Amino acid sequence: MTMKEEDLSLIKRYPIVAYLERKGIKPVRRTPAYALYRSPLREETHPSFKVDTEKNLWIDYAEGRGGSIIDICMRLEDCTLSEAIHRLGQTTPDDTAYSSHNNFAPNKSQPANGARKLMEVSDTLPPHLQEYLTKVRCIDLEKARPFLKCISYEVRGWRYQAIGFANPSGGYELRDDKTFKGTIAPKDITPIFESKAQPICLFEGFMDFLSFLSMKEEVNNYCLVMNSVSNVARTVHYLNAHNLTHIQAFLDNDDAGRRAIQELIKAGFNVEDMSRYYKNFKDLNEYHVSCVREQQKKLEKTPKTSNKVKQVKLKIR
Repeated sequence: MTMKEEDLSLIKRYPIVAYLERKGIKPVRRTPAYALYRSPLREETHPSFKVDTEKNLWIDYAEGRGGSIIDICMRLEDCTLSEAIHRLGQTTPDDTAYSSHNNFAPNKSQPANGARKLMEVSDTLPPHLQEYLTKVRCIDLEKARPFLKCISYEVRGWRYQAIGFANPSGGYELRDDKTFKGTIAPKDITPIFESKAQPICLFEGFMDFLSFLSMKEEVNNYCLVMNSVSNVARTVHYLNAHNLTHIQAFLDNDDAGRRAIQELIKAGFNVEDMSRYYKNFKDLNEYHVSCVREQQKKLEKTPKTSNKVKQVKLKIR
């Protein structure tokens, strides 16, 4: 991926404090020159993670490592250098988030670092995004449609479209048919089927929730999509406020997913880790896609049967 040097320079000027705040990570102490945090890279009680707000660099004293916003994005989001640059170039706060941190105020006519401007929200997904959901992610479109919007947004004068999944604060999680993942702020968790029973089914992202929806004939449980494992604290607050104590967690099979489950257990919830049912897969959607592909292969080998693929049921209580 090629990128102009001035674009990379703009990304590195995006305040680390603003990036962390968008992930729900707040400093323990803030001065005009620095912000001090409990490290977002691990569990700790004493703050050892410092952001120099003048140089816009971070250091983790416990690890003896640090760097730019690109380095912390790679660590927190478990992504490559090119992916981090792409995500930061697409996922930047609005102008007010910039001007509320540091002295870096962008030109309003040209949002700094490609800030995303929401242009239009539609109920109708274009064919290429529908095809991505059904063919690549194996999502039952009829079940998924009520939860999805087509979001048109603009970055540096270029218009883009993405699948949008709303949260109650007016923000959207975005996905396209390639590798783009982003957010239209504000970021928040998304509760669904709030009148249904416990245990509450907890998902890291909306694609896993849509997979669950596609696998089940009927969903009888309260559901909650965190829209990022960085929203664990917000999730805990919500669950406590609504007296929800029993969780079935359909999180990713990675360190971040496991840490989130441990945080929920520490917070006193009765947590059933459902990832054991798809332990050989990255996440619930990858497992769902594998099940659908297997069934398609079986149908292809069996002549004179209906061409319609039967619904893959989630073999979980």
